[in-house]
Amino acid sequence: MISQTHWNHVYTTKGERDVSWFEPSPDVSMQMIEAAGLMSDACVIDIGGGESRLVDALVARGLHCIGVLDVAREALLRAQARLGEQAADVAWIQADVTSMWSWKDVDIWHDRAVFHFLTDARDREKYKERLAEHVKPGGAVIVATFALDGPEKCSGLPVARYSPQTLATELGDRFTLVESRAHLHTTPWGATQAFQYSRFKRTSNPRTLEPPQSL
Repeated sequence: MISQTHWNHVYTTKGERDVSWFEPSPDVSMQMIEAAGLMSDACVIDIGGGESRLVDALVARGLHCIGVLDVAREALLRAQARLGEQAADVAWIQADVTSMWSWKDVDIWHDRAVFHFLTDARDREKYKERLAEHVKPGGAVIVATFALDGPEKCSGLPVARYSPQTLATELGDRFTLVESRAHLHTTPWGATQAFQYSRFKRTSNPRTLEPPQSL
């Protein structure tokens, strides 16, 4: 379970540039979303989007089916305030991703740094259930986590670190690993954090994982 109390406290006590995960432009995420074959009629959901600027980039791309899910109401309110009138074109979903929630079936599921907070196997199973429920067959799943040499904690909480291969094993054979890339994120105060970004394809039937492309 993702703590609503913890994350609301973070967003009510810290500014946008006071958190380690802030990035002024979601370049790697957008590159991988575009590589997934993004079309103007695609439905995209950003899991744990908070006040990330990915939603701005998706709106600017001309999409009309965008969802942002986050457990922290304050984060969603801040993102809406930043977008102004354009916020009305986005579905804002306040929920723990591992809980029961509903929205449209999506073509692209994007998660930058939520999955690695799920250190309990039961929570990871619930996450995978939501994936299976919401991602269309043939759809894309993009998950970024701390890499094996990344931090062991974030925002005072323990995390589980992954390589593309261990993440693929965790997600299971309904999701085929298509590409992965290493990324060194620089925090607002100049520290670096090792991430890995992996893109999967939702398969209609379980099958053996295909070798990923390394970029």
